[in-house]
Amino acid sequence: MNRNRIYEILQNKEIREIYYEDKPVWVQEVNNDVAKIGFMDGNSEIDVPIADLSEEA
Repeated sequence: MNRNRIYEILQNKEIREIYYEDKPVWVQEVNNDVAKIGFMDGNSEIDVPIADLSEEA
């Protein structure tokens, strides 16, 4: 995923599934090319490169 696409998703009211390593996540914030994400199945939060995120096809 690229920075422009992540901003499009965050600004859109339509819900889009975002994945990190095939696990669903939510994006909490974006800083340059890094996103702070939380996992849907737990309380973990990590910072990852936006390029490592993908969306539902």
